[in-house]
Amino acid sequence: MNQPVIERVSATIVDLPTIRPHQLAMHTMRKQTLVIIRIRCSDGIEGIGESTTIGGLAYGNESPESIKCNIDAHFSALLLGQDAGNINAAMLRLDKHITGNTFAKSGIESALLDAQGKRLGLPVSELLGGRVRDSLEVAWTLASGDTARDIAEAEQMLDQRRHRLFKLKIGANPVAQDLAHVVAIKKALGERASVRVDVNQYWPESVALHACQVLGENGVDLIEQPISRINRSGQIRLNQRSPAAIMADESIESVEDAFSLAADGAASVFALKIAKNGGPRAVLRTAQIAQAAGISLYGGTMLEGAIGTLASAHAFVTLKELTWHTELFGPLLLTEEIVTEAPQYRDFALHVPRSPGLGLTLDEDRLAFFSRH
Repeated sequence: MNQPVIERVSATIVDLPTIRPHQLAMHTMRKQTLVIIRIRCSDGIEGIGESTTIGGLAYGNESPESIKCNIDAHFSALLLGQDAGNINAAMLRLDKHITGNTFAKSGIESALLDAQGKRLGLPVSELLGGRVRDSLEVAWTLASGDTARDIAEAEQMLDQRRHRLFKLKIGANPVAQDLAHVVAIKKALGERASVRVDVNQYWPESVALHACQVLGENGVDLIEQPISRINRSGQIRLNQRSPAAIMADESIESVEDAFSLAADGAASVFALKIAKNGGPRAVLRTAQIAQAAGISLYGGTMLEGAIGTLASAHAFVTLKELTWHTELFGPLLLTEEIVTEAPQYRDFALHVPRSPGLGLTLDEDRLAFFSRH
């Protein structure tokens, strides 16, 4: 029997509106831009993937435009004619010829996994070793910047049983203002919710040493990337002194970064992101490094839509333990969908489908409407 081969690779930029402006330290999002990847195979099966980043080039060195350009100009030629069922060989071929570009690689790997799952009648989680749970608890980011509004939003989420883990994006304001904002929210929510912060590298080490102490003493349990990823020795010092757990995010731009951070003792928690590691299979290699080093895990997001979110979720449900749960709320930030059935959130968790592949079908009309032409 002839093995199916890859016949077509396409990338489409899609702009979707969000429910509100989403404030980060380096950028304020007013829409989310996804790159939807489709891989058509000779057996008639099509796999779908997603490559999504935040804020153009404000966050990292790939943008939606560069992702599409590189897939069209470079990735496609390397994949055409390759065995569609041998994901390992296809990704090794890309790694041999293309340096970095992990966001683009993640979307490609997700699409190959989706196609193979459909081909075999298995969910992607089973291709990744087998799930050990069917759902993942999901945090919500409070990002309005207004203390009273954020408290009201958190109370609403608790009442609806949608979220009880809350992250605050801080760093853009004076540190005293940010600390007062976070402490007030934690005080209002008390023990009913976990409150975490993400600084997106915005603090100098001298500020972070004091700020992490204040946050930890006031019940904040997790502090994400408080200082520059370049300041490795500073990250080690913070990790040793902070009463709250320090999580590495921007510091992990590859599986190799994860190994180096673990060896140095520069963080006690790793944020797992398929986009920054190069795909669902790649992110599990980072997870294995963390587990071997006794580092806790958190399922991170690049605020992907449904496709990228479920690609992450299928990987995360295979992990023995996700101590700090996940942040896979990206689809909930969007007012529109490009799939026929949106991911299911209930009882504080995302429920991961057991249907073949990622468990999603594109809505062709909606995709066409929101595609950038």
